[in-house]
Order: sequence, then structure tokens, then C-alpha cells
Amino acid sequence: PYPWAIAMRGKNPAVLQVELLNPYNGIDASQNERHLIRDVQGQPLRRGIYVDAIYDIGRIENVHFNPWWSTAPKLFEWQQQNGEAFILGRADWQYVFNTFCFGYNIGYKFIHSKAGVCNGNFLGLGADDCFTAVVVEESARMALLISNGEFVSFHGPDPTMVEVKPTHTGSVRFVNCAFWGPCNQIARIAGKGTVGFSDCTFVQWDRKKEGRAALQVAGGTVLVRGCEFQEDKPHLDLGEGVRRAVVTGNTFAGKARVANRSKGQVAISDNVSD
Repeated sequence: PYPWAIAMRGKNPAVLQVELLNPYNGIDASQNERHLIRDVQGQPLRRGIYVDAIYDIGRIENVHFNPWWSTAPKLFEWQQQNGEAFILGRADWQYVFNTFCFGYNIGYKFIHSKAGVCNGNFLGLGADDCFTAVVVEESARMALLISNGEFVSFHGPDPTMVEVKPTHTGSVRFVNCAFWGPCNQIARIAGKGTVGFSDCTFVQWDRKKEGRAALQVAGGTVLVRGCEFQEDKPHLDLGEGVRRAVVTGNTFAGKARVANRSKGQVAISDNVSD
């Protein structure tokens, strides 16, 4: 354990064209105004970039965390069990563009800090070989807008691409994203908030053939529209706690396999199956 390699403070701090070879913690981008992180590479072991208490727009662009420094078995195993590449607390209108991480416990983690929660524009995110690619503990009502993402999980005790926690009350939207594995499930969703998937591609879930649905929704509101489910396996499971759901215009491999136990308002229509 070691302090942050770089701490960004004050007005308009920037980290440009830097390699973070093997820090324990990479960049603390909290408590500043209009930070800019661009063209950064490396292998932070425990935490990559931490964003919090940002009230004027911050930007993170072209960041690539990959195990170039070492894949020594014990070290890489520790990183996969403990590492978090991108952690975002309170950030008003955060911009994140073309970022990637490989071999972490969590790729992108959205938390509720003492300062608050995150909203923003997230374009071109990538997380490969992470136990959980995206974890959302909480988000702002103005939403996390995640577009053109590629999320891959296939190692760990329960490989999952998206985990939305029971604490979630905000809004998250995935648009034109691809999810593949082989994993146990694409998404596990709880809480009272809204999660949307639009024009997304889902591949390689239920790797052990246990009958797990690609999208498992325990609560809140879910929107699944124009998505492609490429395998003939359980596609969607709506639990009793689901308040609202819209499942329209999707394509299903095989017969549509949608389990609906919701006691709320559910619209399932205009889907196409083989």
C-alpha cells in the first residue's frame, strides 16, 4: 500500500502523456476544477483513477491500463481480486472518452461518496477480463450515459459485466454496447433506479448451463429496446420487485425466453425470435 502517484488539485490541473508503470494507486483526480487526464498508460495495481468532489467539468481521455509491467501469477491474481481501474464519486458532468482496462476486479465503479454521485458522458469505454466490468452503487438522476462500450468478463467467482447494487436510485443508460464472456450473466440489476439497454449486443452468458438469464432484474425500472440476444438461453428475468419494464423491438436466438414475475407495469411487445 502506497499513496497516490499523482494528486490533482486546484484549478485546471492536467496529466498528459504519462506512463504509470506500477503504482499502487495511480491518479487522485478529486477536489479540483476542470481536470484533464489524457494519453495515460500503465498498470496501477490497486486503483487507477479516482474522481470525486468535482463541481466543474472534468475530462479523462485515451487512458489504457494493461498488465505490461507484470503478469507474475501471485501479483496478477492479487490485482484481479483487489484492483479497481476507474472509480467515480461526485462528478458533475464528467467526460470520459476512449478508456480501457484489463485484469481488474472492477473495471468502472460508480460510488456514493460523502460529496455525492456521478453523472456524465462516457464514450468508448472498454473493460476486458475484469471480474465485474461495471459496478454501479449509485448514480445521479441526470444519468450515466454510456455509449459504444465493450465489456468482457470470464474470470472470477461470478463473472458479470454489469452489477447494479440495491442502493441504486439514479439512472444508467447503455447504448450501442457489446457484452461477451463467457460469463455467468450479462447484468444483475437491483435497486429503485432506472437501467436502460438500447441497441446492445449480448453474447456468451450462462457459461455453466445453469439456466441463468442474460439480464436479471430484481427491482427498479428497466428498458431493453432494440437489442440482440445471440444465444438460445434464458434472455430476461424480471423479479417481483420490478416496478416498470419495457421490452420492445429486440431479437432473440431461439424462442423468446422472458420470465416475468413483476407486480408492476410491464410492456413486452414487437420482439422477434427464431
